[in-house]
Amino acid sequence: MSMDGHRERRESEKGQVGEEEQQGSKVRPGELAEDDAVRDLLLLMPRIVGRVKRIPVPEELQSLALAPRHLSLLSYLLFDGPMTVNDLATRLEVAPTTVSLLVGELSRKGVLERHEDENDRRRRIVSITEAHRPTISRWLARGAGAWRQVLTELSPAERALIVATLRAYEDVMAEEDGGDHD
Repeated sequence: MSMDGHRERRESEKGQVGEEEQQGSKVRPGELAEDDAVRDLLLLMPRIVGRVKRIPVPEELQSLALAPRHLSLLSYLLFDGPMTVNDLATRLEVAPTTVSLLVGELSRKGVLERHEDENDRRRRIVSITEAHRPTISRWLARGAGAWRQVLTELSPAERALIVATLRAYEDVMAEEDGGDHD
């Protein structure tokens, strides 16, 4: 569906709301009542996850048995460039030992490489190997392109709200799962 089609569908959905009462407050046209938003998101999330899961893993990477945690690590290295294990651990919100294990695993498979930091020889910098960079970039490009297409129409504050809302949702789900952020 084109951006115009998405925009038309969003406008149509907004027009369906009308003046509703929920928890003592009126919902104006173009807004969603909380229950309606919850229902819509519960229906939408499986479709989004399904679409993401259908993005084929490139043939060159299929034998690596990559999990979501690998995808997050590779995304940071691709978009933000080489960094230390501690920097990756901070961004992934996991322990440095967990990142060390992931980096070791992907290094043995030839996807990542570690080298000395030129400014501090005690630090090791992790990066995607040149051999795998184009494949990983093409693999992640579809999702990145879709996000860019829909986020470009929003203000920086609206983008921040969407990201914060998705993070908060993930945090609540992780709490209910015993604090496991994968």
